[in-house]
Amino acid sequence: MKIRNKGKRLSGYLKDYVVFDLETTGVNPNVDDIIEISAVRVCGHEITGEYSTLVNPGRHIPAGATAINGITDEMVEDAPDIGAAIAGFMEFIGDSVLVGHNIHTFDTNFAYDAAWNALNRELKNDYIDTLFMARKCLPKLPHHKLTDISEYFHIETKGAHRALNDCVMNQKCYEEMGKLLAAAEAAAGKSGRRNPGGEEEELICPSCGGMLIKRKGQYGYFYGCSSFPGCRFTKNIR
Repeated sequence: MKIRNKGKRLSGYLKDYVVFDLETTGVNPNVDDIIEISAVRVCGHEITGEYSTLVNPGRHIPAGATAINGITDEMVEDAPDIGAAIAGFMEFIGDSVLVGHNIHTFDTNFAYDAAWNALNRELKNDYIDTLFMARKCLPKLPHHKLTDISEYFHIETKGAHRALNDCVMNQKCYEEMGKLLAAAEAAAGKSGRRNPGGEEEELICPSCGGMLIKRKGQYGYFYGCSSFPGCRFTKNIR
């Protein structure tokens, strides 16, 4: 198993952050490549800047990937390679907290590997995954794809699966879910007591700041850090 020294996965509603999204040739960062990188900078809950580029992977883009995102070999023919593209991305994001959908196990892994392989740099920005956020805020939705969440909030989904469009869409979803979190915390009387679905809020790891996840071990259930194996903190369930 590849160990990536990534930042912490956070939970909360921020006013300043960067939303990012990738399009790739497939779902496996060990064999697939990035073909589009986009990000939008948000200050005071408003988009104030953007970075977006196609990426030439140096190989044929599979038909299955093109069917999803519409990106073809011809479109990336004159695009920068991953080294130039990821360097521009790293400069754009700086040390901002990153926000994205399903980035905990997908986008951050692709971006981390690209930065390490092309630039010998680690992507260590802390991040918020709106997939986890949606599961807490909207527990009654049968699915939590970005388009499902957007439709719930009546946000335009045209152009989905192109990176910049998904960034803008997700920024709007994050803001709407953030308002739900803030309202739920205010109603509960203190931060982190209950989430909008009425379930227990995720616990924070005191060691690294990641999320504690309920797991089952040899001696029963316990809380383990989501950053495992980078962080091995555990907590017994009483």
